[in-house]
Amino acid sequence: MKQVRLTPVAALVASALVLSACGAGGRDDDDGDAADSGSTVGVTDDKVTIGAHFPLTGVAAPGYNEIPTGARAYFDFVNANGGVHGRQIEYVVRDDAYNPTNTTKVTNELLLQDEIFAMVGGLGTPTHSAVVDQLNEEGVPDLFVSSGSLMWGDDPEARPMTFGWQPDYESEAKIIGQYVAENMPDAKVGLFLQDDDFGEDAEKGARQFLEEQIVGVERYTSGNTDVGPQIAGLQGAGADLVLGFNTPAYTALARLVSLSLGYEPQWFVSSVGSDSPLVGSLLAEFSEGAVKPGAGALDGVMTTEYIPTLDQGDDPWVQLWERVWEEHGEKGDLSNYKIYGMSHAYALVQALQGVGEDLTREGLVEFMEEQGEGLDGPQLAPFRYGTDSHLGISGMRIVELEGRGSKELTPVLVTDIGDAEITEDTSGQADDAPPESGIPE
Repeated sequence: MKQVRLTPVAALVASALVLSACGAGGRDDDDGDAADSGSTVGVTDDKVTIGAHFPLTGVAAPGYNEIPTGARAYFDFVNANGGVHGRQIEYVVRDDAYNPTNTTKVTNELLLQDEIFAMVGGLGTPTHSAVVDQLNEEGVPDLFVSSGSLMWGDDPEARPMTFGWQPDYESEAKIIGQYVAENMPDAKVGLFLQDDDFGEDAEKGARQFLEEQIVGVERYTSGNTDVGPQIAGLQGAGADLVLGFNTPAYTALARLVSLSLGYEPQWFVSSVGSDSPLVGSLLAEFSEGAVKPGAGALDGVMTTEYIPTLDQGDDPWVQLWERVWEEHGEKGDLSNYKIYGMSHAYALVQALQGVGEDLTREGLVEFMEEQGEGLDGPQLAPFRYGTDSHLGISGMRIVELEGRGSKELTPVLVTDIGDAEITEDTSGQADDAPPESGIPE
């Protein structure tokens, strides 16, 4: 393999370093401290106001600032077709620049100035962690957090208003770990981990199946551009398969360092860090043109997927998203980040439909616990919502990346945290198609 000379990348990666995985008390009536959980704040006869915090500017903006544009396009699509029970959805997005201090500030603005009914899709583990307790204490539904941290759903008693959306990192790592153990039993496995709960949860899941195969573990701190010691450590340990639980910027950085070292392991990158177009552009940028941008930047890399992606043009959900974007999208082309936003927007509309005309915060949470597991949508596996779990999508399939597309390596596999078994999904969820109208019925 051609070796690439690395140049200083600190300034170049500033725009992408903290791309992070991707990615509510109020019901205790005994102490009187919580807000009225039957509140209709943010709801009128003709409008429901929801809010979100995203990095629209700053270091984490590339990619992640596209998620709310996708969600907005779908809400506009629904509004153009009459809204939900006659109510238009007003979607207020505030920019936190991926700074937890800013997240606290903009959440206060969403609650006090914009008077939102619910927070929907707030992005980031460190950022959302700064406000999750406030949302719970004030009885504000906190739905579909854009992160796979366990804290959004594994303890509903502590955070009864908060619900995850994407698969959690531990379950994803279990599915990856089992696949490697069964199909690559002789592989010497190295773990390349983000040094926070993203990496910690993933390592816990992977070790359930790969304890005897793991030869090295290296962690990076988001914001530190020098991952040379970590990649050299994996090379020195003899790892011929690297499992990366990291963000797209660090997928690119790790690949560049590997090229410079002449280190050619097989790569298996979690869904968070495996967007080929974005990683390809980062590789070209970070290498100052030594690596040419292209759709094949991650050819041969294995990863997971839990919703249909843009390359699957025959999928009815992708066709719906193309239609929505054509009719209501802003500038730019449809992307997987925008599809992510549309997907959780669809889930919210379905939940609002399910609650009925008498919309309250308490009613929305009760619907999610009682019927949320059965929500339709583009997700390949069912949700896990109930009174004992607010965790999101229960499974995914393993694929190998090829250009802008992928080759399926497994059927959809489902599991849960802890020692829950991994099984093939038999729910038929992956065969679900949207209604002809494109709006939940």
